[in-house]
Amino acid sequence: MEKEGRIDTLIGKDTIIKGDLKSNGSIKIDGQIEGNTTVKESIVIGKDAIVKGNSNCRNAVVGGKIEGNIEVQELLEYQSGAQMIGDIICKGLIVQEGVLFEGNCRMAQKPKEKV
Repeated sequence: MEKEGRIDTLIGKDTIIKGDLKSNGSIKIDGQIEGNTTVKESIVIGKDAIVKGNSNCRNAVVGGKIEGNIEVQELLEYQSGAQMIGDIICKGLIVQEGVLFEGNCRMAQKPKEKV
């Protein structure tokens, strides 16, 4: 993953954001987001995090729960224990054992970049 290890913004585990979130860098979410998330670089969703809304980014690693659609321009990885309720559009996909997924998945050579 590009810029792996570099996190520009951290949403802590006791933080709840209600509203849309937009970042030109990378973010790590350990708390809860209720709104759409648009990130130019990477999103890392921690194992206890909850995202309710649509997400768009270049790369993503998901360990927590997403209720909404996700569109990733490059690589999307679901770690063991992750939950996804919604549709996926991505170029590359890694799904570890123990992931719950309810929705549709479309893999495209190059999804439309919305950022």
